[in-house]
Amino acid sequence: MSIEPALLEIFACPACHAPLREDEAAAELVCTGDACGLAYPVRDGIPVLLVDEARRPA
Repeated sequence: MSIEPALLEIFACPACHAPLREDEAAAELVCTGDACGLAYPVRDGIPVLLVDEARRPA
């Protein structure tokens, strides 16, 4: 999994609008917001930016 850097710059967390960072090992995009931290799955190279599909931080 590798999201193009230009796309990663415009992606934002749907819940809190903070930037997202790529976690290649987990195949997720993770919110960088302190209060949020949701992890959104990337399936078949396509980010699923739905709050209902996100994983809550541990």
